[in-house]
Amino acid sequence: MVVTFGYKQRNSLVETFDPRARWIFSILSLFTIVNFWDIRFLLYFLLISVVQYSFTRLTWKETKRAWRFIFFLMFIMIFVNTIVTSAGTISDVTANPHVLFAIEKPIRFTMTIERLWFALTQVVRVLSITMLFIVVPFTMDPRQYGITFKGMGLGDKLAFTMDLAFRFVPTLARDFGTTMDAQKARGYELDNLKGNIFKKIARMAPIMIPVTMNSLLSGEDMVNAMDLRGFSTSGKRTWLYTLKYRKRDIALIAYSVVVLIISIILPRVFHIGGFWVPPFLIP
Repeated sequence: MVVTFGYKQRNSLVETFDPRARWIFSILSLFTIVNFWDIRFLLYFLLISVVQYSFTRLTWKETKRAWRFIFFLMFIMIFVNTIVTSAGTISDVTANPHVLFAIEKPIRFTMTIERLWFALTQVVRVLSITMLFIVVPFTMDPRQYGITFKGMGLGDKLAFTMDLAFRFVPTLARDFGTTMDAQKARGYELDNLKGNIFKKIARMAPIMIPVTMNSLLSGEDMVNAMDLRGFSTSGKRTWLYTLKYRKRDIALIAYSVVVLIISIILPRVFHIGGFWVPPFLIP
């Protein structure tokens, strides 16, 4: 049996919108944000993301695991890849650098104002995108995943595939926790793993192998159940739930489209929205 993320009905303002409108808004906002490197524009989108997040009524206790994973990725991507190595920067950052400080020993390292400001811009950019999508699994009824993607133009098979994909990660987490508890009940030591990395990986085999095999068998059972119900051979399918756009949904989609068009025109026609450093920071 597949499970879902920790969804519960909160009667929030976000939940009153059609899920298709929410997905379209999030996807178009993603393409809008990636067109800008100017932190002044990105702060506007961050504000929009914060407002949406505040309307969801989510608590830190519900989302702390997701946020910890996101902060870890941000640390690797921004601190290591941008500040330390500067491998993730764009050409505008290295074109005319202004040195903030330099270290010669024990390693040679130079920090520029442009690189530091670019890292801050990346933080705002990533947070703006993350806050748009992190609310989806916690505030969208999992029973509407399939009909949502179907209503966005995907075929029945692809819509159902997306539905199962959203359920895969929490299902895998549930199986992992169940298997770990079962092995601990049998006396298998998992809390204090000793030895090098290869020995630790080998010690995790009694956990990973049952979880992997169970995932494969569950997937096969799902395929067999769908075949028995004629999913691949029947004609046009119907869905249990129906969705209908309202005025607020159309307004949200229209806003997303207009902002996306503006974000395409500004950088390419008026050359506005590129990487920007405040003049007062440059000596």
